[in-house]
Amino acid sequence: GQDPGSVNPEWASYKLGIFICLNCSGIHRNLPEVSRVKSIHLDFWENDLVEVQMEKTHGNLWAKAKYEAKVPPFYYIPHSKDCLVLKEQWIRAKYEREEFVATTSAGSREGFLWKRGRDSRQFLKRQFLLSAREGVLKYYTKESKGPKAVISIKDLNTMFQTEKIRNPHGLQITYSKEGQTRNLFVYHESGKVNLIPWITRNYFKEGYMEKTGPKHKEAFKKRWFSLDSLERNLLYFKDPLDAFELGRVFIGSKEQGYEVQAGLPRGVRGKRWKAGLTIVTPHRKFVFVCENDREQKEWIAALNEVLSQPVTA
Repeated sequence: GQDPGSVNPEWASYKLGIFICLNCSGIHRNLPEVSRVKSIHLDFWENDLVEVQMEKTHGNLWAKAKYEAKVPPFYYIPHSKDCLVLKEQWIRAKYEREEFVATTSAGSREGFLWKRGRDSRQFLKRQFLLSAREGVLKYYTKESKGPKAVISIKDLNTMFQTEKIRNPHGLQITYSKEGQTRNLFVYHESGKVNLIPWITRNYFKEGYMEKTGPKHKEAFKKRWFSLDSLERNLLYFKDPLDAFELGRVFIGSKEQGYEVQAGLPRGVRGKRWKAGLTIVTPHRKFVFVCENDREQKEWIAALNEVLSQPVTA
């Protein structure tokens, strides 16, 4: 926390609220705009200066967190045995030029994530910026002048998706765009997902089912389904890694006249799969078939769990 491995820090910068050694005090003395120094033992300390120095927000750890927030990994940090020139370069870079102060406001962070292309399906390195002050997550491509997307944090959900993305550090970021769910699939090289600081919730259940249309005569099509128990939506996609949903079924409560039934309406047959289930809503019946009885039972149990929860405004 002290400057260049300070030993016996008998001096203090009352402007920065930190303790320093004799060597560094000489360098700090040459930077009156950013630092003012006094000896702990030899100089007279007015009460208000003592208070500044004692303030909880100040101190060497606080200064380190602020002024060394973004020191590049390759940057050489001098030690107490190093020459004065090296120490002066370090102290000037840190306090005078503030080279390592995080440029974004508190609660903000930026970094690179590998993002799956919406159409190309390749993972490409993209810069992400999370701004707590603006309440948004942005990401940038080399081609775009401004951000490629600006996502409101309140619309954002993040979940681990290691199997789907086939990466131990895989994340699925979902948000609402023009009333539709948009998925971003990303992973971080080292697994330090500091950029996305919270995992909001996971889908209650996911998997393939086949669905037919509103007349129940349309061909059954295989779709990937994701049940969001918080938003009470059964979302469906052509592929697990699709950027956009094809559609959704709102799952209300039993009090509102929603229910799930095992089996299919009379006269309706699945193409390949036979284990059917029907979601009854006040407006229509949605008909699905599962690959096997086990999947059918799991989907019915998951849907019943959501149906049994009262709808909150």
